[in-house]
Amino acid sequence: MEAIYKDTKDKMEKAVISLKQEFSRLRTGRATPALLDGVRVEYYGSLTPLNQVANVSVPDPKMIVIQPWDQNALTAIEKAIIKTDLGLNPQTDGKIIRVPIPSLTDERRKDLVKLVKKQGEDSKVSIRNIRRQANESIKGREKDKAISEDDSKKAQDNIQKQTDEYIAQIDKIMQTKEKEILEG
Repeated sequence: MEAIYKDTKDKMEKAVISLKQEFSRLRTGRATPALLDGVRVEYYGSLTPLNQVANVSVPDPKMIVIQPWDQNALTAIEKAIIKTDLGLNPQTDGKIIRVPIPSLTDERRKDLVKLVKKQGEDSKVSIRNIRRQANESIKGREKDKAISEDDSKKAQDNIQKQTDEYIAQIDKIMQTKEKEILEG
């Protein structure tokens, strides 16, 4: 039973971590290096993550500064940022790229909140699917007479408690992100 608990907990933990990563890529009107995590730069014939070809820093809440390690990558980095659907307009001075983070419009904020809710619900569905798999595994052991009916019931209750904890974590993460977007 411990193996089922551990496996379930690990999978649920990964679902929460995945949601946090998704949320870190959402533009909230505040500069953060994570905003550019998904940017891939055409560098010597291959798509390379931005953070592997340049130093990304945030000198103030409305600006991201990118300093390429190879000046030849400057235009490729600029093009890669423009191609993203983040709505950012990089400005270059020949040595570094400055990416001002514009304030969000009310309409964009509402769209982002909808996206946060959708991603949060998707994560909750994922957690519930993990619960279902764990319960099926427990019921299979009960059917094979490996555990008693009482032990099966207790195990399913424990899985439900775990599920409730992780759903609550997701709700809290969603509330925090929504507040950040609406206030940002």
